[in-house]
Amino acid sequence: MSLIKVHVQAAIAALQFLTRFPIPVEVPFEKPVLTRSVYYFPIAGAAIGLCLAAGSWALPYILPAWPSAVVLLAIWIGLSGGLHLDGWMDTADGVLSHRSRERMLEIMKDSRVGAMGVIAAVLLLMLKASLLAWLMSEEFKGNVSLVSILLISAVWSRTWMGVAIAGWKPARPNEGIGQLFHGVRLSNALGSVVLALTISLSTLIINGANIVEITIIAASFIIVTLITGGGMSIWLNRKLGGLTGDTYGAMNEAVELALLTAAVIGIRLLG
Repeated sequence: MSLIKVHVQAAIAALQFLTRFPIPVEVPFEKPVLTRSVYYFPIAGAAIGLCLAAGSWALPYILPAWPSAVVLLAIWIGLSGGLHLDGWMDTADGVLSHRSRERMLEIMKDSRVGAMGVIAAVLLLMLKASLLAWLMSEEFKGNVSLVSILLISAVWSRTWMGVAIAGWKPARPNEGIGQLFHGVRLSNALGSVVLALTISLSTLIINGANIVEITIIAASFIIVTLITGGGMSIWLNRKLGGLTGDTYGAMNEAVELALLTAAVIGIRLLG
């Protein structure tokens, strides 16, 4: 199999794994393809971000800010099939149970959602919806466009998942997603970071940001991603002895929320 073919399959696998876009192409979900698919995680984020950008532009013509935000959030969840939200809930159920490491991992494997998972999901969705509502309101007068915020948030949250896969060992190396992605190298994650940075800078330039704004915004998004994702990775690794597919999804949700929050805070302070 040629290297070009493997990378094309890897890009398709990233989209099929992380999104619900109908891509009628069969690719082998095997280690050689999946380990390289990490490089293309930002592409999946960009595809989701573009759809959200279109929704954020169209919805205010039909609905007020809050209903628009709720619909946009539903689209956001639907585009990933609820994959990351499920990981957020399972991680909350397991880690916040304060049981032994083995018991926490067992709880996370259970398909049923417990009280902590529900509470965590409700708080997450309320926070995201409220942030989106402000960004879609007439009060929002930031220099950076909502299109840029949505697209960059979706890109960097998925990029961090690749970094976490490469940077921390799996808690269950012979089971689930940890097994499929075992062997992801740091070079795959670094390639993903470079691609994410390229997409982010291109987005800001297209949306009219100047060099100072581009530098500040790009640096801020990277720092927030590192602090949020890195902090969660260290904490979860300490609690679970490694990371799991659920924790990758949880970190995606946390980074998205952190980036939206940082954008709102930054705009309000500088506005």
